[in-house]
Amino acid sequence: MAEVRFFGIRHHGPGCARSLVRAFAAWQPDAVLVEGPPEADALLPHLNDAALVPPVALLVHAVETPQQAVFYPFARFSPEWQALRWAAGAGVAARFIDLPRAHALALDAGPLPDPPPLGEGERQDGAASDLLPPAGGGREGGLRGRGDPFDDFARADGHPDGESWWNRWIEERGEDADIFAAIAEVMAELRRHADAETPLPAREAQREAHMRQSLRAARKEGFARIAVVCGAWHVPALQDGVSSVKADAALLKGLPKLKVQATWVPWSHRHLARRGYGAGVVSPGWYDFLWQHDAGRHPRAAGWLAKVATLLRAHEIDCSSAHVIEAIRLAEALAALRGHGAPGLAELDEAVRSVIGQGDDAVLGLIAPALHVGDALGTVPADVPVVPLQRDVEQQQKRLRLKAEVAERRLELDLREPNDLARSRLLHRLRLLGLDWGVPERGSRGARGSFHEDWRLRWEPECAITLIEASRWGTTVEAAASARVAEQVRDETRLAALAAQVDDVLRADLPGAVAAVTQALDRLAAVSGDVGELLRALPPLAQVFRYGDVRQTDTSQVGLVLDRLIERAAIGLPLGCAALDADAAQALREPLLAAHAAVARRDGEAQTQDWRRALAALAGAQSAAPLLRGVATRLLLDDGVLDAEAAGTALALQLSRATEPGAAAAWLEGFLNRNALVLLHDARLWALVDGWLSRLGDDHFQQVLPLVRRTFADFSRSERRSIAERAARPPEAPADTAPADAAPPWQVGRVAQALPLLHRLLGLPPEAVSSMENPSDVR
Repeated sequence: MAEVRFFGIRHHGPGCARSLVRAFAAWQPDAVLVEGPPEADALLPHLNDAALVPPVALLVHAVETPQQAVFYPFARFSPEWQALRWAAGAGVAARFIDLPRAHALALDAGPLPDPPPLGEGERQDGAASDLLPPAGGGREGGLRGRGDPFDDFARADGHPDGESWWNRWIEERGEDADIFAAIAEVMAELRRHADAETPLPAREAQREAHMRQSLRAARKEGFARIAVVCGAWHVPALQDGVSSVKADAALLKGLPKLKVQATWVPWSHRHLARRGYGAGVVSPGWYDFLWQHDAGRHPRAAGWLAKVATLLRAHEIDCSSAHVIEAIRLAEALAALRGHGAPGLAELDEAVRSVIGQGDDAVLGLIAPALHVGDALGTVPADVPVVPLQRDVEQQQKRLRLKAEVAERRLELDLREPNDLARSRLLHRLRLLGLDWGVPERGSRGARGSFHEDWRLRWEPECAITLIEASRWGTTVEAAASARVAEQVRDETRLAALAAQVDDVLRADLPGAVAAVTQALDRLAAVSGDVGELLRALPPLAQVFRYGDVRQTDTSQVGLVLDRLIERAAIGLPLGCAALDADAAQALREPLLAAHAAVARRDGEAQTQDWRRALAALAGAQSAAPLLRGVATRLLLDDGVLDAEAAGTALALQLSRATEPGAAAAWLEGFLNRNALVLLHDARLWALVDGWLSRLGDDHFQQVLPLVRRTFADFSRSERRSIAERAARPPEAPADTAPADAAPPWQVGRVAQALPLLHRLLGLPPEAVSSMENPSDVR
């Protein structure tokens, strides 16, 4: 009869991993059964491939609904990884024995919430995976929804919780092959009390039933020594006599099933640590260090603090050899006082804070992300099963020399370079598929010119899920992005959103998608009666013309749609601005100004004339909002359609006594248009505004004061100062209104003093000057 040994471990525990490898080497099992998804058995041969470098994860997803997926992560310090690697190296059978994901995902099927950012071992649909341990207890996943009985056990031994106890006595100690017998004994006692107090959840019962069934099947195959590697909490439930074959079969009978697929994907230390993963892997960088430095064979404190010193010096923080030596002494002293054989991370951090940080936590804030966590990212072989879309992305990444990295980095692109232009197109296409591997820097284009783009790149393991989901749109990035855009715009009801989409698809160089978006835009614009929507759609379309030539893309379709939109906006502008209250007029002000700039950028003679006629009609439409009529008048003045005299006439009319003061103030706000230059440099307009304000009675003045104050508040500080200085000077009468007999505006005596010099400059004879009856005759 086969000899079976159970190795109860904590997922991602370096101490368990080290003891497990030693136990395997001594016992030499001929079959290794590991808690994990049986669908991944076909992927185990990749363990002999040097290209499979942890941290990696098994990704199992439903074929029809890829968003239903689960990651099974492995670091090199994970006991399951070391068990499987040992089996691969020894050439012995290895397989996974957990409840198949085909059943688990089917049991979980239903309305899916929006997925949160994936943490280590979490399903894409937001629930914890079966590898995920319970909150507050890291032995394995069987405690979910129950308290952690290990906490009471740990407190009896002087530890705050079960997690810290396990971490200290199992993970941070040296290798010990006999530790698994002690773990099994402890778990049997704890499990007996926990199961008596709280019934086992149905899913956990099904998982353990399947693991027992898998163990029975392995025994029937004739293996002599079978090693079972599972979460420590499961060990008591897998022993002989716990349940009968009939009872387990009844638990597993009739389970629903989905078609699933499994593959390897790169993982990272940052994802192992995300959101304080329940197995205690808040510091995977530290665990990786423990895996490499056995406390019984290597000076742990010296090795860790040497890494700390290297990091701090790289950031130009003072950390001398004396600092390191003193920190080592303090860490070892703290460990001895607490009864530990070697310093743990807590002691090392306290030593760094005291000796190097002088009691300040700022240094630890630098060490934690760089060393406690780290930026390790695994790799997978090129021949692992992937969907065609993912293969296309990988090939383009290789061709364009765009390496997928977990660490964030900046990428500067010069769109005049063919390779950079191709990179830009790929990143934009992936964003259209919902994969934000690259995020464009805000405002970088305007600052550096249209030939440049700045991106922030960071590859997340969840990108694999996104590509699997997007594969239903096509087998290549170009085809999938085009198909997805075409479906999205089919039901879009906002003109501005469609206009912005035009820019996106042009940057991605998707001619088919450009046609789909422009057709949808033209179709919606034809039936839209919302002039605001029409105005908002113009700027993004006009913006396309600035970058079309740089990207070597054809914008002719966009030009046709833009021209039709300008025509429709011009027709609807006067009527669309009628009967608006003050708030509605303010809301339409910016779209009107942006649309005017868009027409100017289009720079088409017919379109410009249509637009100016619309502005003229708006300026003269008494039913339109005064604010917008003032804006239209100012735009016509700036474009030279109105001269200063016509603008003055319009201003005089709008500020006359016949106009209600509130409407006059609103018109003036629109006319000044947040720019005081026209007021400062045109004496006639100044006199009209000044006279209007001076004539207002007290009641009317108090009524319009808030409006006028808001208008002047939009001016720059220097403009407001210039206005104040001019208002402080006495009013000047216009030249054509001075009386005929008025005295000359200069002092005669002072003019007489200048006559001799004038005589010499003009070459006049002395008698010509002396014969002048009045010095003013020099005019």
